[in-house]
Amino acid sequence: MSEITDFDSLRQALAENAARPEGPARNARAEQLLAAAERLDVPLAVIEALGHQLTVYNYSSEKDKMFVPFARLLRMWDERPEDFDEQETHSLHWVFKWMTTGMLDQPHIPLASIEKWLGEMERRYRLAGHSERAVRSAEFHVAAHVGDVPRAERAYAAWLAADRDSMADCHACELDGQGWWQAERGRDEEALRFWRPVLDGEFSCAHEPHAALASSLLPLVRLGRLDEARGHHLRGFRLVRAKESMRSAYAEHVEFCALTGNEARGLELLAERPAYFTDTGQPRSRMEFLSVVALLMGRLTVLGFGGRQVPGPAGRSWTAAELAGHARVEALALAARFDQRNGTTYVSERVRARMDQPALVDRLPLGVRSQRQAPAAPAAPAAPDPALATDARPAALTDANGANGANADAGGTGSGPRAGLDALLAEARRLSDTLQPNAVEAWAAVARAAEAADGVELAARDRAEIADHEAMGLGPEGAALFERAAELYAEAGDPGEALAALARAAYVRALAGRVDEAVAAVAEPYDRVLALYAEDGTGIGQAASVLMGRARILMRRVYELEEPAGDDVPPPSGDPVLAEAEAAVREVLALVDGHTGGDVRVASRAAEARAMLAELAARAGDVRTATGLFARAAAEYAAMGLPWFAVEYEVRLAGLAHQLGDEAEAERALRAALGHGGAHLEPVGRAQLHLQLAEVVGGRGAAEEAAEHALEAAHWADEAGEGRTLGPWARQLLGGFLLRQGRWAEAAEVLESALPDLSAETHGDGAVVQTLWWLGDCLGELGEHQAAAERRLQAAEIARHWPEQHDHATLAHLAAESLGQADMPAEADRAYARAGDLWRSLGNVHGLVRSLRARAWLALRTQDGPDRARELMADALRECAAAPAAAPDEEARQRLAAELGHTHRQFGDLLARSCTEDAEDGSIQDVFEEALAQMADAVAVFAALGDEALPSRTGAELAAGWLEADLGRPAEAAARARGVLAAYADASEEDEMARARRAEAEQMLRVVREQGDG
Repeated sequence: MSEITDFDSLRQALAENAARPEGPARNARAEQLLAAAERLDVPLAVIEALGHQLTVYNYSSEKDKMFVPFARLLRMWDERPEDFDEQETHSLHWVFKWMTTGMLDQPHIPLASIEKWLGEMERRYRLAGHSERAVRSAEFHVAAHVGDVPRAERAYAAWLAADRDSMADCHACELDGQGWWQAERGRDEEALRFWRPVLDGEFSCAHEPHAALASSLLPLVRLGRLDEARGHHLRGFRLVRAKESMRSAYAEHVEFCALTGNEARGLELLAERPAYFTDTGQPRSRMEFLSVVALLMGRLTVLGFGGRQVPGPAGRSWTAAELAGHARVEALALAARFDQRNGTTYVSERVRARMDQPALVDRLPLGVRSQRQAPAAPAAPAAPDPALATDARPAALTDANGANGANADAGGTGSGPRAGLDALLAEARRLSDTLQPNAVEAWAAVARAAEAADGVELAARDRAEIADHEAMGLGPEGAALFERAAELYAEAGDPGEALAALARAAYVRALAGRVDEAVAAVAEPYDRVLALYAEDGTGIGQAASVLMGRARILMRRVYELEEPAGDDVPPPSGDPVLAEAEAAVREVLALVDGHTGGDVRVASRAAEARAMLAELAARAGDVRTATGLFARAAAEYAAMGLPWFAVEYEVRLAGLAHQLGDEAEAERALRAALGHGGAHLEPVGRAQLHLQLAEVVGGRGAAEEAAEHALEAAHWADEAGEGRTLGPWARQLLGGFLLRQGRWAEAAEVLESALPDLSAETHGDGAVVQTLWWLGDCLGELGEHQAAAERRLQAAEIARHWPEQHDHATLAHLAAESLGQADMPAEADRAYARAGDLWRSLGNVHGLVRSLRARAWLALRTQDGPDRARELMADALRECAAAPAAAPDEEARQRLAAELGHTHRQFGDLLARSCTEDAEDGSIQDVFEEALAQMADAVAVFAALGDEALPSRTGAELAAGWLEADLGRPAEAAARARGVLAAYADASEEDEMARARRAEAEQMLRVVREQGDG
């Protein structure tokens, strides 16, 4: 830390401290600097140090400390105003506003004192000749705080009507406050109209658009503009995170999370700022923060997470329920202090209303990693497996009396438990007959009702169907229960359905990986059902069920074969596994095709068989036939009113279409799968479909829509508990698509969120490098150059181990650029040197030359700069000159020639800028002559390249002309200017480059005319 020895060193130290992050460390340094200023015995030094101390207190959590330095400044002004220069006089009057509104934040300061101070501010502003605009703004804030709406409206109108002068807040801050009042009065659209210039970047300051972004969150949600709200949260939180003094804005982000189903994100935000629970320097922002803590914890408690451990005040652990109570008590206690000071109940009423808000939306996906805190909504039943569907339709269901066998056994329909059970049976049969997704659940309800119905005995068929559907719910574990169902079907006199149940038992064994056992088990039911069907002893439905079961089992053998990919040679058409499976599938089709009789269960067998043939065709290498069959199968399911069965085949179709290069068909199929799956899709399936759609849609350049699908994929991955596997893929894609749209802050938040869960083992090191690369690009665009360099260097370190080193070289070069922009020249030079070595090893002359030129410009900034800079630029010239001999073709030679021209041009610029103000005239002239020679060489190189290099040639001509003008050669300078004008004589007025070049050439002519020799 530098010693303060004079006023200049004090000012430098004050400027350095002003650039440090907000917080106690900066405040402590300001106190040290004030003590140092007092030792200088220079009144203005003390005034500036006091002003600095007041400012850093105002922009920190210690706002209550700013009143002391202000009181001292005001006393010094009243006693000796001549000690204040123009800047400090302005600053003193400026901070009157901070004092007036800052007093509102401190409940121990009486309201009468605040009103008195408001009057003092008005008097002093009038004496100084300032507009009343800032005074009326301060009055508005006083009235709004105490809930005096009529006075607030009057002051608000006067504020907007008064002239803006040097005492008015910046445009951004004023618009933020004006928009806030509109939102307070329930005018959300009008609030957003006020905020729009700030949100769009037209106006900004140290704390804007930070505050306006935070204030806009709930109005946007209330208006249903959810995408904007999401973007404002991601972009705005990134800004307020670095500002310790913005606790109120931080609280608005937590509140947004609490009211949009993002409770987990809200907890993460609380964990980042533990000091916000207890910092007492600004009681009003602490009250606001604790209010939203109570809101968030209340939400968690209502959702059943009251016992969850949550971040809270230091010194003990907290559950959500405990912190909800604590934060509520503390917030209301602070509100009571304000109300006691103000003589109203307004603050307490607002705090209670804020803490008790209902959620605005159930779930607003943000794209950043999170774990769902709210219990998931009940999922729609999964689509049934058609291979396990029954084909039972007992004759008793359609006899002349309309009574089923169970009713006959029980002596009629009647009422009471039997009637209720009959209704459940009828509904379960309707659902299973039509292959509805919730048929298994309906049969489970029948089973529960039967157990609860005393004295009611179910018929064998009823018990068979209950066992059958219970087995379906067990999947691979249901074999024994299917066999029990077969026994009951046989007992009920339906041998065909008994054989179908045995086929289902065999199939689930195949699902468990016991394929050979399943093949053996299905052989007998297959033989028996064919014989039975030939004798009209069973229906087509039961026969189709057995044949389909056998086909499915044989298809399991096919799936065990490794599927050919890309240019792999497919299995021969005579492969016995494929041939046996195909024969079994075609046997199903021969049985049912054209014989469905309107029975969806039988029709579904035909569609499923066609999909199996599609799979076999794909594995045999006949992709086009496969796509046609998958499309037909999916269409048939949709036409039957069973769209959920089409999803699997549409996904397969999309993959094959992509393989054929038909991206339009792939996109159509994926959209159809999403639509057909509807509510029956499992979260992980929905995530995968959205992820694939994001890739396909993004591939045709629709970044905005692709980002929407990636966002949905991230959300559903989290819902499925895949937040550390599938989720990072989705977030990485989302970040990339946001980056494409120039939404740098949002992209950075999402990519940073993806990084912790991306791993080389799970996702591949290429995904990690790409994420770091994109993140570095975002951070660079946001001006966070050191952070960008760190991410690029991390990516370069991973790419260093790859066989191909181009990415390594590119990342090292980009990291060097970031380090240079971060004002870290030594580190940048080392990174450029690393990149240069890599470019040289790759034979990439362009990269090598550009790294040398960049190092030359960096060297110019160092103490020994000019000589070293010359050496590096000369090295770049030598590399350019030597490269054409090894160029593979004329196009490469032309590109290398252009690189040579740019190097001559930059060498000339570098030489011209290397002259210092205190250099002797003779040495300056020598350097300018040398620079002019480089510019002339650049002109010659570009001229040889023809019209394509015209912009570069004319740029070098003008640079040479300015050098000649500086060397006292106006005629030569004028000649170059006229040459540029002639080059663009026929250019269109819409040609921006031509307009710029002509304007500069005409300016040069005016300058040389003034030298007398134009």
